[in-house]
Amino acid sequence: MDQAATEQDVLAAAERWRKEGRKVALATVVETWGSAPRPVGSHLVIDDKDNFLGSVSGGCVEGAVVAAAGEVIASGAPKMLEFGVADETAWKVGLSCGGNIRVYVEKVD
Repeated sequence: MDQAATEQDVLAAAERWRKEGRKVALATVVETWGSAPRPVGSHLVIDDKDNFLGSVSGGCVEGAVVAAAGEVIASGAPKMLEFGVADETAWKVGLSCGGNIRVYVEKVD
């Protein structure tokens, strides 16, 4: 993960990877509640070899989004993912202070 990548870098990578013939999914933070590490509009691009650029959260959430992206690439069907935890377990999955996020994952054609 390269958190120094800008949103423009992530979207440019999605376009470039598609032109290279890679199968690609794009994950976008569409909603947050409470404390969330990344704002609405944050992106993560994932290819069919589990390479990725950008960030939608960090921690275990990012791993779950990469796994879901593989399913989206294979099926072509988009997914809405929702993550939320209690305050005492928040740090374990990368959502500080019990935040909740909703992430939309779609195949890029």
